[in-house]
Amino acid sequence: MTYPPSGTAPREPGTVRSSAPVTVPAQRGGVRTAAERLRAAATTEPGRLRIAGAALALLVVAFGAVTFLEISGRASSADDVATRSQPLSADAARIYRSLADADTMAASGFLAGAQEPPDVLARYDADIKEASRLLVEAAASTDASTSSHREITTLSEQLPEYTGLVERARANNRQGLPLGGAYLRYANQKMTAELLPAAERLYAAETGRLAADSADARQFPFLSLGAGVVALAALVWMQRRNYRRTNRVFNHGLLAATAAAAVVLLWLAVGHTLARADLRSATVHGQESLDVLNKARINSLKARSNENLTLVARGAVLTPDGTDQYETDYSTGMKELGAQLRSAEELADDLTGSEPVGQAIDSVSEWQERHKKARTTDDRGEYDSALQQIIGPENSTGQSFERVDDALEKALAHEQDEFDAAAEDGRGALGGLPIGAAVLAVLGAAAAVVGVNRRLSEYR
Repeated sequence: MTYPPSGTAPREPGTVRSSAPVTVPAQRGGVRTAAERLRAAATTEPGRLRIAGAALALLVVAFGAVTFLEISGRASSADDVATRSQPLSADAARIYRSLADADTMAASGFLAGAQEPPDVLARYDADIKEASRLLVEAAASTDASTSSHREITTLSEQLPEYTGLVERARANNRQGLPLGGAYLRYANQKMTAELLPAAERLYAAETGRLAADSADARQFPFLSLGAGVVALAALVWMQRRNYRRTNRVFNHGLLAATAAAAVVLLWLAVGHTLARADLRSATVHGQESLDVLNKARINSLKARSNENLTLVARGAVLTPDGTDQYETDYSTGMKELGAQLRSAEELADDLTGSEPVGQAIDSVSEWQERHKKARTTDDRGEYDSALQQIIGPENSTGQSFERVDDALEKALAHEQDEFDAAAEDGRGALGGLPIGAAVLAVLGAAAAVVGVNRRLSEYR
């Protein structure tokens, strides 16, 4: 009986023993080998240092890149606020005011008789030229697909029709024909029903864009700050690890990288905080006041136009309840004007801003008192006397209106200066930060690599 050699397992009955060598399947080497090498490197101090150095450099560069991208967007929005959005909003308000003032001057000139006063005619012409010029500039600065461009197109098409009606009214008025009053009323209807609503929509669209740009610029940079905190924490951890293993207090490379990351983080926090504060000040103490004052001035112009047209129409245009339409519109406009002036006075944050608003409030009260006297005179049938109380050189509502308009112009100029200064400060607070952050991040990453390589050199 034959036994198997020692150390060999006995064969089962009926099995055939193969003489071919056993082949072990080859491992698919790429990924597994790389992972094994990484694990092997991580078990040695030099390997761990290389990994840590690469991670530190990547974190610092990522911090700089995120800061560059995020703050570039904020800086671009702040630049738009100062150089694009607000100027366009201001131009839209000027278009609105120019159109309303032109309508007021057309009615004032018509009431003066066949020969319009030269100063009234010159002011009307200047208003039309100003509106036309601003429309051309606004069309060049807006995209054709926007709602603003559509409103500009409407205004550009309707303005020549309005001026044509005014010229017909003047021609008939010079000849003493009553048809002139009808043409003037048609012109006023076109202004109030088509031109001024389009100008108001344009102003609302541009003011909305300004608000959006300001909000974008003030948006908090969470990603940048978060990346900065992570990078700075990693650098501090690495230095602490280095100290615990070597008892060396300073590693110049890591210290320089930490300083660079800390400077960027501090610059980011302080710069954006200042920019937010300045842009908010521009909005609250500048743009909100400008918005209220613009609306107040436009309402004063519309009220003056309606006051004049009350005498031009002489009861020809009535409301459904039988009252004079222009007198009703005048009363509504003056109520809105009073409310807006009170809001403007509350928003004014210094004497230079509040003083002209206070003057406007006093002049509005005077205007209303004189208007009541003029209406009483007209209701008695003394048209010529009422006309002098409206457009006369002394103690007329026209004088009161001019005082209101002059005061509002001063207030608007002051608030515009306030806005420009605050917006420019906010824009400047972000200036240089994106590029500075990127440069310091690259230098910090290089310093971190140098600091880690200094430790690696001790193992060679």
